[in-house]
Amino acid sequence: MALDTVIFDMDGLLIDSEPLWAEAANEVLKDYQVSLTKQQYVQTTGLRTKEFLLYWFNFFKIDLKEIPAAEKKIVELVLYKITHHGKIMPGVHYIINFFHQKKFKIGVASSSPQELIDLVADMLQIKKYLHATSSAEDLPYGKPHPLVYLNCAEQLQVEPAHCICFEDSFNGMIAAKAAKMKCVVVPEHQQHQLLHWAAADLKLSSLQNFSELHFNNINQ
Repeated sequence: MALDTVIFDMDGLLIDSEPLWAEAANEVLKDYQVSLTKQQYVQTTGLRTKEFLLYWFNFFKIDLKEIPAAEKKIVELVLYKITHHGKIMPGVHYIINFFHQKKFKIGVASSSPQELIDLVADMLQIKKYLHATSSAEDLPYGKPHPLVYLNCAEQLQVEPAHCICFEDSFNGMIAAKAAKMKCVVVPEHQQHQLLHWAAADLKLSSLQNFSELHFNNINQ
């Protein structure tokens, strides 16, 4: 089935925000005498903030009533940090232009709040290319559930099988594949060799490396 739509994850793929999310999370978790290792943090990459907190509050036996306040603090910190320190990931404008020239519908499906999606789209100057954005913040299920991708496809008025997705996290890849979409992963460098990326249709080290040959191989 021919592809005509591309959907991008955002954090860690379009903007180098994962370190900023980690900083914000660790700053807030310190209030509860908790510090995550990098390996622990990676386990929950791609989850919504409330699910991230639920996982670790259960793990460290912290009162779950504290989650709403902690979530609010983390999101506020991330908005500030991205505004002042956010950096575009390599190849973003290249990949947007690649699909824009093919006249693809272009969307973003993110676990982040809509406010943050809008902020990043403005910062990266890609808003005019986006036909839809979908946030999982208020959905019944977040990634690795496919709902945010299915919602984005519905907004774009396309069948999921016509979509190619770009992701950087394991939970995001599972969500895209569960939505019956093609998935290209661009993992963080230290995670690049992990075997679980084999579930993706293609693995790259940068968005900049996606080529016409890659596209033709996937679009079959």
